[in-house]
Amino acid sequence: MLETYDLRVSTSRGSYRVTIGSAMSTRMAPAERMIWIVDENIIRLYKHLLPNNFIPIRAVESEKNLYTVTAILERLREYNGTRETYIVAIGGGITQDLVAFAASSYMRGIRWIFYPTTMLSMVDSCIGGKSSINVGRYKNLAGNFYPPDQVIINTQFCETLSRIQIIEGLCEAAKICYAHSDNTFQQYLTLSSRLPSTHSAEQLAEIVTLSLNTKRFFIEEDEFDQGSRRLLNLGHTFGHAIESATNHVISHGVAVGLGILSAQYFSIQSGFVTDKCSNLERLNEHIKFLLKEVPKLDENLAKLFPEEALKFLLSDKKHSAHKLILIVFDGQGRLQQVALPRSDELNSKFLATFKFLGRLSYEI
Repeated sequence: MLETYDLRVSTSRGSYRVTIGSAMSTRMAPAERMIWIVDENIIRLYKHLLPNNFIPIRAVESEKNLYTVTAILERLREYNGTRETYIVAIGGGITQDLVAFAASSYMRGIRWIFYPTTMLSMVDSCIGGKSSINVGRYKNLAGNFYPPDQVIINTQFCETLSRIQIIEGLCEAAKICYAHSDNTFQQYLTLSSRLPSTHSAEQLAEIVTLSLNTKRFFIEEDEFDQGSRRLLNLGHTFGHAIESATNHVISHGVAVGLGILSAQYFSIQSGFVTDKCSNLERLNEHIKFLLKEVPKLDENLAKLFPEEALKFLLSDKKHSAHKLILIVFDGQGRLQQVALPRSDELNSKFLATFKFLGRLSYEI
């Protein structure tokens, strides 16, 4: 019998249950007060599991905006959604962002349930309550905290994911486990080393469970991202700039992996890391190992213009008017948040870091 894992995440709005398994359920039965919102890709692959009526959405980065949220709100009203209605969201992180944002806004907030279907959303974004949408060319500029009432994870959905989509999730899982402790990161490395190129749903369920149990520590200690939870932004400031500067040709999980390598390079160039750290070297080697399997990464990195990436990095929403907020490594290879005064010298270091990525493509 396949094992099922359960955990509860505590928040200021109460706790919610997360169930993790690896056996595909039978057809999802509709309930009177439920409105289903489903990624078009899931409809194409798993329509036999869905109820007869649902709202389809196109879950791509270009659709993660206020116009799509408006369309969802209108459809909820057309479906006679009330304050007692539950939204059931099925899809990955983009679906989650759109639905969470819409659910928090519709009639001042209704409940929702999430079935994550990508490795990236399973290991990371499905818990924590963050929702973000893009505004113009600026990634994740608008958002809020609005956790689901329940998360149901079935890693058998991963059987229809590409290898690169699995790698995206592993980059995030590695980051979460490393942010917690060397011991947790070693547990992750042990589990991930068992993954063959044809991954099994059972093995992925173990990694998902470790990652979410680890992320839960940060969420419950710092629900609204004011302290220790910010360490989970490792790789994201550089990563979001890489995504935006390449017009999302480099996807989020891959950009985070590149962002982790960028944060390491920047930390060394800025003197935060002075000696070789075995834990940091293990992280570096693992991320490079994952990124080696990403097709055409060297071609896509060639499309990254450092000056363009710098513009996006400087406009990141985490910064203040006079200081740039970054997660970097310290002398022991652990994570720390720093606030660096804006300056031309700092900009030069950022440009050097983005240029380093171009050279890095020959090593990966």
